[in-house]
Amino acid sequence: SLFFCIQTSFTSIDVAAASRHTHFIGKKENIIQDRRVVKSVGERDVLVIYHQGDFYAIDVRCYHSGGPLQEGDIEDFDGRPSIVGPWHKYKITLAEGEGLYQAVDPSVKPLKPTWCSKGVKQRVHTVTLSNEDKYRNTFLKDWPKKTK
Repeated sequence: SLFFCIQTSFTSIDVAAASRHTHFIGKKENIIQDRRVVKSVGERDVLVIYHQGDFYAIDVRCYHSGGPLQEGDIEDFDGRPSIVGPWHKYKITLAEGEGLYQAVDPSVKPLKPTWCSKGVKQRVHTVTLSNEDKYRNTFLKDWPKKTK
């Protein structure tokens, strides 16, 4: 059987320097069948999504106000698969965790809305595959502290 584990990936973290722990996510075929799986990983809940042949993992609660992302719709914004928060419709890219918003450049006529990034807002994780009975997971325990 093929197994999945997750590895936190956040652009401002030095993964090699972080503390690591092992967490089993599930069998590949089960995740594909279910499409969305919520698992407790350490002290947080993570949403694992299978969408159009790819696996994504993000914290289950929306960064904006804690909405349950497992209830959100998945939509494509400019070629970027994203989840739409069920409470306030915030758009979050599945791969990077970027918050997206639509904007217009008033100097360009006719006005044409484009999708823009608010930056990385949601914690995302990398899903890794292991075909071993003993799987490795490199889930980061600590989220970076906000600096003032």
